[in-house]
Amino acid sequence: MQLSRSSDLALRALMRLAVADERGDRMTAAAIAESVNASTSHVAKIVSRLVDLGLAESRRGRGGGLVITEAGRHESVGTLLRELEGPGEVIQCEGPTPCPLAGNCGLRRALVDAREAFFAALDPLTVEGIVRAPTRQVSLSLSTAPRPDPGPGS
Repeated sequence: MQLSRSSDLALRALMRLAVADERGDRMTAAAIAESVNASTSHVAKIVSRLVDLGLAESRRGRGGGLVITEAGRHESVGTLLRELEGPGEVIQCEGPTPCPLAGNCGLRRALVDAREAFFAALDPLTVEGIVRAPTRQVSLSLSTAPRPDPGPGS
């Protein structure tokens, strides 16, 4: 099973927000994007979704920025990924060119079960749990690490 880029970035954003919150810092979508090597516009859309889900909060004005909520800190990673990934299937059996085996295929059900087992394995994890050391130390260093020189012509 492979997560979508959006789900991956949502988890990384929550992790960055959790570590920043421990230090009393606020972050912006641009700062998160820079630290996870993603575009600011993509991260801004993802952060907006996290705010809609009640996992992050956006504060305007002086001292504003993004913060993780208690719900975001304690949400099950499996539950979060189910929400972010949606109810889709691992493979597409229907559509413009449906698989002729779709009606009697044992693989389709097995893949649905495997997808759920994947999420279930992540259910015990929380954002707070996954940002503990040594992940926390790496995450802290992302905000202070020098950016590599892109080289000529970049």
